[in-house]
Amino acid sequence: MRGLRRAIGRILMAMLVIVGLAAAGFLLLCAMVDHYGQRERVQPVDAIVVLGARVLANGEPGPDLLPRIEKATWLYKQGYAAYMVCTGGAAGDAMSAAAIAKRAVVARGVPAQVVAIADGSSSTREDAERTAAIVRANGWRSVVVVTHPLHLLRATVLFRQEGIETYPSPTSTQVQQIPWRWRMYYAAREAALLVFDFFSPDGRLPAWMLRVQRWLQDAGLDEVG
Repeated sequence: MRGLRRAIGRILMAMLVIVGLAAAGFLLLCAMVDHYGQRERVQPVDAIVVLGARVLANGEPGPDLLPRIEKATWLYKQGYAAYMVCTGGAAGDAMSAAAIAKRAVVARGVPAQVVAIADGSSSTREDAERTAAIVRANGWRSVVVVTHPLHLLRATVLFRQEGIETYPSPTSTQVQQIPWRWRMYYAAREAALLVFDFFSPDGRLPAWMLRVQRWLQDAGLDEVG
């Protein structure tokens, strides 16, 4: 009987150690997400990618898409790339994030003929896939990906998985000014999605995760990514 208790005790202790190590690893990943987006790594490339985000009902860029548009426009005018790619939203939809972003960068002085649209996507993984197709079709090799600082690590990983030479560039969003609860939430969400991406190469979210994602979007709590 004592031997059985000792065996059970050892199993429980091993389980606690595994859970503790997993928790520590996840917290470290959250810290990496938070830290990675606070550094500029831009380099001269073939194209600048504006990752899609929410569009307002009146057709204006949402509060997370607008900083991406402004940063991408600034990079273009500084000569970091000769082309731009706008991503996100239903294919051919005039109200898609890609279409809205293109109109916005053109209004800011970027020539329309140098801006490609990579729509037909609803996730960062699909943004990377659609962009990769345009990159290959044009014989490009490298891009700068512009997105929210807390989204930057995951976006960079997914774009590099598509074989694109990728340099991340955060928007002007000041992470330090985000309320700590939301900062922790977004960092944890991005870390969890990184883990999911690792174990699910096809990128297909379970139905329950899709429902949660839609609920967060409807509540305005899913601005990052």
